[in-house]
Amino acid sequence: MPYQPNDLLSRHFQESGDLISQVEAQLNRVSTDSPNIPIYRDMILTVLRMAQEDHNRWNAKITLQALRELEQAFRVLEQFKGRRKVTVFGSARTPVEHPLYAMARELGAALTRAEMMVITGAGGGIMAAAHEGAGRDHSLGFNITLPFEQHANPTVDGTDNLLPFHFFFTRKLFFVKEADALVLCPGGFGTLDEALEVLTLIQTGKSPLVPVVLLDVPGGTFWQGALDFIRNQLEENRYILPTDMKLMRLVYSVEDAVDEINQFYSNFHSSRWLKRQFVIRMNHKLSDQALTQMQEEFADLCLSDEFHQHAYSGEEHDDAQFSHLARLAFAFNGRTHGRLRELVDFINLPENWADSKPPTAQRSREPFNVI
Repeated sequence: MPYQPNDLLSRHFQESGDLISQVEAQLNRVSTDSPNIPIYRDMILTVLRMAQEDHNRWNAKITLQALRELEQAFRVLEQFKGRRKVTVFGSARTPVEHPLYAMARELGAALTRAEMMVITGAGGGIMAAAHEGAGRDHSLGFNITLPFEQHANPTVDGTDNLLPFHFFFTRKLFFVKEADALVLCPGGFGTLDEALEVLTLIQTGKSPLVPVVLLDVPGGTFWQGALDFIRNQLEENRYILPTDMKLMRLVYSVEDAVDEINQFYSNFHSSRWLKRQFVIRMNHKLSDQALTQMQEEFADLCLSDEFHQHAYSGEEHDDAQFSHLARLAFAFNGRTHGRLRELVDFINLPENWADSKPPTAQRSREPFNVI
């Protein structure tokens, strides 16, 4: 989202002499010519206002701890920037002999072969299995400090790939922020909490659209039972939109889980808001025929006008590294993200690409259990 200066902060300190200019001068000493100086200035002014009011020591300690955790995580994760990552959730109590443990280990290995890193909560069970399969160099662990149960698994313990968190909310932020996809295996309250939070964030547009894969053993009923409840209680009572069910896919094999992720990124690269336009970056330009079909089939996604396909124009000044990608821009309604997922599925079909050759065999549009 675009940065909006906090004028209230500036006005608050107007009577404090040259405090604002002093803050900016110090920032320019340590971060010369950074376009983020106004953001850092507002951060420091926010802390100064807290210090000025000095209401509660506990509030100050919470702010400090959260800021430290954020800064450390940003710094450590910078070295892995540019690598696609998949967050894997599941029970820490899954025993080694359980079929799910073997499946999670196979999942970690398969994601590594697909050149993706594996993020977990760094604990045992499903988390340990996924890291075992991925190996140390391809694993990231976001551990929570608890007085019981949650100890880092051997794959990431004692490595630079392990990040400890005191607060659940900062840890959750990075589970989603760093994830290009999420795979959820059966688990307890924590797993269900993560599943519902991820879906809520995507449904409300607070998190970018990414693949959400529900993985179970062949014949397993864990996720199917949960989906039956969601469909019968939430969808039937209109607590969610019917298209919200498109935000997740249920699969029963590691191969299908990895294929689902790879297919999502076969043409779709990334997305962002640019002013009032929603922009999808694509690896392949869409054909004129596909664009015409899209105008009719997905018109409900547009608040006004229609879809426009164009090349990089220089407006996305901070994303010049993606200048080779085609763009699809439209005035997205910002509400029906399940329909947005259907649009992504459409642009990922090779027959809709301008540079594609006619497929030699008919390709299924829904090769998985689409919810």
